[in-house]
Amino acid sequence: MATSLFVGGARSGKSRLAQAAMEALPGPWTYVATAQGRDAEMAGRIARHRADRGAGWRTVECPIDLAQTIRTMEAPVLVDCLTLWLTNIMLGGHDVTRCNAELVAAIRAARHPLMLVSNEVGLGIVPEHPLGRAFRDAAGRLNQSVAAAVDRTWFVVAGMVLPLQRFEPTAPAPTVRAE
Repeated sequence: MATSLFVGGARSGKSRLAQAAMEALPGPWTYVATAQGRDAEMAGRIARHRADRGAGWRTVECPIDLAQTIRTMEAPVLVDCLTLWLTNIMLGGHDVTRCNAELVAAIRAARHPLMLVSNEVGLGIVPEHPLGRAFRDAAGRLNQSVAAAVDRTWFVVAGMVLPLQRFEPTAPAPTVRAE
């Protein structure tokens, strides 16, 4: 059993790669969708994601109580995506710190393969508005805590992956040779 986080920018390929990794495992698979189709454009995105998944997938819609949903699953699970879930948490007035801690506990307790997808939103400009800055900061903290809880973290750029490793402060520093 392994847990993985696929993190990257918008349209980086993280969802596609996470789905391919999940489909390499024996099914059936469960897709936990956190998006809410509040407008026509988002409803279209949800429909396209659903169409991209073939037979063997069961979809569970979970905009808020993600930790509880993960705890009740018995088959391989793909959660897409944590930043949409965070949006739902923040806009719903829920306690972000508590929800984050509950999610991390559920990830650590998972008894089935679990893959999570999240956006890296902190690489761009500083958002102009306080809510945007609060979201960027909360997303960064969420990604850090989830990355610390999973077995593997993959940074996805242009459909390619870079495996990320934990920083070990006691490891010797790399030797740099002056030229």
